[in-house]
Amino acid sequence: ARPLAGAGRPAAPPPRQSGGRSFRRASGGGGVRMEATAPGRARRGWRGWRRAPAVGSRLFRAAIVLLLSAFGVRAPPPVNVYVMVHQKSPHVLCVTQRLRNSEMIDPSFQWHGPRGKIISENSTAKVTSTGSLIFQNFEENMSGVYTCFLEYKPTVEEVVKNLQLKYVVYAYREPHYYYQFTARYHAAPCNSIYNISFEKKLLQILSKLVLDLSCEVSLLKSECHRVKMQRAGLQNELFFTFSDTEKSSKPCVDHSCESSKRLSKAKNLIERFFNQQVEVLGRRAEPLPEIYYIEGTLQMVWINRCFPGYGINIMKHPKCPECC
Repeated sequence: ARPLAGAGRPAAPPPRQSGGRSFRRASGGGGVRMEATAPGRARRGWRGWRRAPAVGSRLFRAAIVLLLSAFGVRAPPPVNVYVMVHQKSPHVLCVTQRLRNSEMIDPSFQWHGPRGKIISENSTAKVTSTGSLIFQNFEENMSGVYTCFLEYKPTVEEVVKNLQLKYVVYAYREPHYYYQFTARYHAAPCNSIYNISFEKKLLQILSKLVLDLSCEVSLLKSECHRVKMQRAGLQNELFFTFSDTEKSSKPCVDHSCESSKRLSKAKNLIERFFNQQVEVLGRRAEPLPEIYYIEGTLQMVWINRCFPGYGINIMKHPKCPECC
């Protein structure tokens, strides 16, 4: 490139066309600039540009940093917290993970819940000296958004910083567990009264089996059908659908009820009952009775169901997929 007369700077490269506007890259004197001109207008010369003073730029950047530090750090996104009804909650912290491992000078914590400011002496919610929020006996109506306002100094010389942390606290219950099981019986003709009396007797036996476990067996459906067997022609069969559930319709208020363990014991008793029927039939020397259990037809399915007002949402609550 040829030097400009009396300038001592390299000549500017030819203009670059882009979308009807010409751009010229200019360098020298410690700065890089791009100039843009509309088509048909004369380009401004080198002396038409003035660089912004470097000292002013530094002062401007320092003022921005000071302003951001005075207003605190950007608040992190809300965090979901799940607290079981009638239970004590974990400590809900009023610090980020980074601040938890850092020194804070003169920290000040203030919690606000769905109904306003939380007093540290509250009977249902307690604020510790380190700013953690603890719920003593969580109720459904205590669910909602909880916000902690934190003020602190990183060092004695620095200005006060502010941080706002949000938590969405959900009350949850364990699902209402129950077993649904089906079984098939060889039956009398479908219009026979013997089928009806057998149905009542079978329900009484199953209910008595689980009575001591505070569970109950309900008959959901009973149907009689004529079934074409592969090599035995037509025969009548009873199709039963039962449910094995807790006797009380109210949800547990503590862990003492252990509904899942009781239901598992009830399931084992019911399975043993049907297996014993197969064993008894196998030892019979005389012909089979008219109504008897068909081996291998017992099917038991574990079902979760939430109480009214609650629901399971795996997409919205991936950290608590089975919570009601």
